[in-house]
Amino acid sequence: MNLLLLDQFSDLGGAQQNLVELLPEIRKMGWPTLVGLPGEGELFQRVRDLGFEAERIACGPYESGRKSPADAARFLAGTPLLARQIRRMARRVEAGLLYLNGPRLLPAAALARTGLPVVFHSHSYLAPGAVRRMAGLALKRMDAWVVAQCEFVAAPWRPSVRPGRACVIYNGVPGPARTPVLKWSGNPVAPPRVGCIGRIAPEKGQREFVAAARVIHQAIPDCRFVIYGAPLFGDSGAETYAVQVRAEAQGLPLEFAGWVNNIQGCFAQLDLLLVPSAAHEATTRVILEAFASGVPVIAFPSGGIPEVLEHGVTGLLAKSARDMAEGAIDLLTGDARRLISLAQAARETWSLRFTLERYHRQVLRAIEAATGHLALSVSDR
Repeated sequence: MNLLLLDQFSDLGGAQQNLVELLPEIRKMGWPTLVGLPGEGELFQRVRDLGFEAERIACGPYESGRKSPADAARFLAGTPLLARQIRRMARRVEAGLLYLNGPRLLPAAALARTGLPVVFHSHSYLAPGAVRRMAGLALKRMDAWVVAQCEFVAAPWRPSVRPGRACVIYNGVPGPARTPVLKWSGNPVAPPRVGCIGRIAPEKGQREFVAAARVIHQAIPDCRFVIYGAPLFGDSGAETYAVQVRAEAQGLPLEFAGWVNNIQGCFAQLDLLLVPSAAHEATTRVILEAFASGVPVIAFPSGGIPEVLEHGVTGLLAKSARDMAEGAIDLLTGDARRLISLAQAARETWSLRFTLERYHRQVLRAIEAATGHLALSVSDR
């Protein structure tokens, strides 16, 4: 079976990292694959380094989040062009399945009328409105299958697909090469380091992290803070937001470490991860990476996060930046056995539910189900 796989971005966000990790497993299945990507991002080289052909497609650039009238006009004008590209690419490689890694691709894929089975991999929540309605109509028109990152993300798409054609497959992430050694004995090491990891954007909550850091710093003056990440996807709004975050962090012992590819190296330096994501967050890959690395997590109960983090067992859920700060202070100044218990439970949960191997197995089974080669069982949903 030949695949045509399209992504709406070529910068390396979480969904794109999932794709990079999936491609070697697609090769093992013996499925020749053409990858279509927009822009000039790093994903082109990563795909080619893995031995796959990557072709540029006409998708954007558009601002992340709420679209401007200019974005909407470009999208409507560009959709027929992208549809023709999809049709040509599918014919060239004699594709047996179209795999779409992002909702921006759906209208053009529907307009292309390839007649191919379609798998739409939904990594994020799409808010109600015209864009979601358009995407839902495209799913219906293609009689598509949906793979969603969590139930929160899946729910809006279920009315647009036939029963049994929407499944939830939680992210999987690699673990450290060695089992992490928990670093606390008696009390956390001094000075403790508290981090926030992810692309810099309002929905990732770096301003809330800074607000929590101020409260923590007042109670634990030697505590150090670090933000790993950078604005992505050519988002000018995120660039402006990053400037605001830096301004609000003035006077704090807070390092802006930029984008770091070695995520496990980041966790090796942290005692605690804060995840103050906005209400429309999915499950955020970084929580699962913290689980695998044995670093306790405090997160907002946003979107799909409560589906993967059990409060008081594998981490803590906080209602506000102050609530998050108070939880961090309790963990960092209290009995270290609580930190150890959270970290151990989280790592065990990762090993049972969120490994990369489990994720790949389920995604590949969903692809096979879409082509009629395999029934999608209840255990795969």
